[in-house]
Amino acid sequence: MEDLSLHILDIVENGTAAGATRVEIRIVEDSAADLLELSIKDNGRGMDSRMVASVRDPFVTTRTTRRVGLGIPLLDQAARETGGRLEIHSQPGSGTAVVATFRAGHIDRKPLGDLAGTMTALILGHPEVDFAFEHVVDGQSTSFDTREIREQLDGVPITDPAVLNLIRALLNPASSGEPRAEDGGNDDA
Repeated sequence: MEDLSLHILDIVENGTAAGATRVEIRIVEDSAADLLELSIKDNGRGMDSRMVASVRDPFVTTRTTRRVGLGIPLLDQAARETGGRLEIHSQPGSGTAVVATFRAGHIDRKPLGDLAGTMTALILGHPEVDFAFEHVVDGQSTSFDTREIREQLDGVPITDPAVLNLIRALLNPASSGEPRAEDGGNDDA
């Protein structure tokens, strides 16, 4: 996988296939600590300790359509290549948490990729799932929760193109025409 947003997509798809109705995605970038942390938690079926211990093996999968599962092993490799690590916490009936840490400035760290596109694709593909997303960059946070958005929609489906465009603009301010701080925009204006 070329970027971290594709890893997010893969792990969330695993969670929804395991019956998750709520998925929390949190990305923290801390320049001072040279850290990027990616955390994905779901309330799906979870895994027993034997499965958690073997899930990093590319020849272990719960899928019946193919005999290999490369998502977790590739994310594990991507984290380790930067001096980071991958942790998986899961219990049957309690969901799963996947946390990957990376040295942010490492030459081999994969780019984040299209987070806005990934999140809108997940919402469009799983409108029945509640997603909470937070991206923290050096203490500045961008977040949304589909439960809160649904409350404001007054019957409009979350998959409505206008709603998805608003979510996309929230996650990718450059697409909305608003200047970003790192592009020289003034946040105090």
